[in-house]
Amino acid sequence: MGNKETHRDDGLVVQESRPKLKKPPMYQVVLLNDDFTPMEFVVMILERFFAKERAEATRIMLQVHTQGKGLCGTYVREIAETKVAQVNEFARAHNHPLLCEMEQAG
Repeated sequence: MGNKETHRDDGLVVQESRPKLKKPPMYQVVLLNDDFTPMEFVVMILERFFAKERAEATRIMLQVHTQGKGLCGTYVREIAETKVAQVNEFARAHNHPLLCEMEQAG
């Protein structure tokens, strides 16, 4: 790892360096509270789309219910967008107004 030195025929030492890669920005996926979506449906969403265990899914659901929103996970943009779309489509397909959004982590 690190930098590697190579010697050229003209006596000059050239040091190769690796490009510095910047980590991609991360996005938080959150569920927003509404007065109509059943709590059990929210728990099922968290288990199905975010691989949460029942206890953690229940904790997040209660946070959504009491604080207005709850954090489902933090992902790179493409994954966050996909999860938001999947959850919103699934909720609409089951006639629930549950809303999932993403916001830049920071």
